[in-house]
Amino acid sequence: MNRDRMLAFAQLLRIPNVFTAFADIALGACVGAALVPDAPAQFWGAYLILALASGCLYLAGMVWNDFFDFAEDKKARPFRPLPSGRVKRGTAVVLGVLLFAAGVALAGAAGFVAQAEWTHEPLVFALGLMAAVLIYDGGAKRTPFGPIAMAACRFLNVLFALSLVPDSALEIEKRIHLAGVVGVYIVGVTWFARTEESKSRQRDLALAAGVIGLALFLALLLRVKLGSALGTFAFPYLLVGFGFLVGLPVSRAIADPGPRNVQAAVKRCVLGLVFLDAVLATMFVGLPGLLVLLLLPPALWLGKWVYST
Repeated sequence: MNRDRMLAFAQLLRIPNVFTAFADIALGACVGAALVPDAPAQFWGAYLILALASGCLYLAGMVWNDFFDFAEDKKARPFRPLPSGRVKRGTAVVLGVLLFAAGVALAGAAGFVAQAEWTHEPLVFALGLMAAVLIYDGGAKRTPFGPIAMAACRFLNVLFALSLVPDSALEIEKRIHLAGVVGVYIVGVTWFARTEESKSRQRDLALAAGVIGLALFLALLLRVKLGSALGTFAFPYLLVGFGFLVGLPVSRAIADPGPRNVQAAVKRCVLGLVFLDAVLATMFVGLPGLLVLLLLPPALWLGKWVYST
């Protein structure tokens, strides 16, 4: 495969963004490290398998996104891999099916590896995530409920990441709350990005930014629920730092809502999900949770050649 064809597939898959899926799984692993400190070695092997599964499901979503957008992209974005003919639609279908199949199979395998008896939860969440991706890509994104449908995918991915943590170690309410922080954040980011290719309305951008802020407030509430026995006292300060990281480009886009500023803010927010997962991880394992940020350099490096939105 020559370089141009490899680039076409990398663009179809939005390769830089897959590291945000890995970050969700890394967040789950940090929760496991804090709450299941005596977990056997195979537990961590299962998390590696879970990360691969999440990556496959995410990449499949990118393929099906462009497959369903083919007619629209042919008019508005003819440079993309499918409308330009650099990747055939039939090839995209085969790739999308194989990636979904691999993701589901790996999720099932993670359930076997994690503990002595097979746990079905990773497989169940993988199937739910696959369904949510198809619902979003297949048409929900074009409706007013698009941001919620996209957030459902991320919400399920975080629950997927927590599926190896025993129920006795983390209550269902706190699982939902943690996944909800990421989900609400994605509602705001997706809403912010809805008209990124044309001039956006300042009011819509401001409301979307408010939803992103709400996600950070929910993160603080979760910290209160967890109590002081876990994590680091620095968590609120790290959260404020993250707020400035995404808030500055977001505020520039609201002040001047042209495509360039909005797309720059969206790219920062999308890759900023790695930062958010890292900050959330510090609620459980303290400052070592910031090691999740090691997923960011390869995403940024690949982003020099492959678009993220």
